[in-house]
Amino acid sequence: MVVVDRPDPMPLQAVLFDFNGTIIDDEAIHHQLIDELLISENLRPTGKSHRRLCLGKNDRTALLDIFREQDRSVDEKQMQKLLDRKSAAYQQRLGELAEIPIYADLVDFLDNLQFAGLQLGVVTGATRAGVELALTKTGLAQRFKAIVTAEDVTQGKPSPAGYLLAAEQLGVQPQNCLAIEDTFPGLLAAKAAGMPVIGIAHTYPFHMIQRRANWAVDCFADLEIQRIQETYPG
Repeated sequence: MVVVDRPDPMPLQAVLFDFNGTIIDDEAIHHQLIDELLISENLRPTGKSHRRLCLGKNDRTALLDIFREQDRSVDEKQMQKLLDRKSAAYQQRLGELAEIPIYADLVDFLDNLQFAGLQLGVVTGATRAGVELALTKTGLAQRFKAIVTAEDVTQGKPSPAGYLLAAEQLGVQPQNCLAIEDTFPGLLAAKAAGMPVIGIAHTYPFHMIQRRANWAVDCFADLEIQRIQETYPG
């Protein structure tokens, strides 16, 4: 009988974060801005449908789904104008805030990750201008060596394209990355990229996130670096 040694698990090398709802608590801002945009186009605000139509999606996909559901067509020129207006309004709103609403214990968690020698990245369906503005105002911009935004991929989440690009930018294999996500499309995207994913219950209840993630936590304070490294299945 020939015994074949199994290779040792590959170590964790990078942690990739979603942005909206994971790093920054800004969903209320996005909800308001999208509804204002819809009203200006004589469309119904999203109301209770907002989660289903918008969460975890980039603005283009969300707006297309909203237009489709309300039996309205939109051409590419009009869509781009809507996206530009939404992006400009979001940046203005962030600029008016005295303090960017990042989640509690995020900075301590980032400190621990960097102390452990792990690379950090952001993978989001948000626009680059808005992400960079928020990260700069919070002093977090230099923490992240890869930032993949809506402009960098042709397919948003749940496509794995953004996560695969971030791994490539960091020079690591997808299986050596860990993702942190708060929405169902994000969880699917990370898993499709071959990455274990932690679901953080910022947006959905813990039990709903737990069913779809490799691990689930209520907040960043629940994440222990040593335990993550010990159980990482890379």
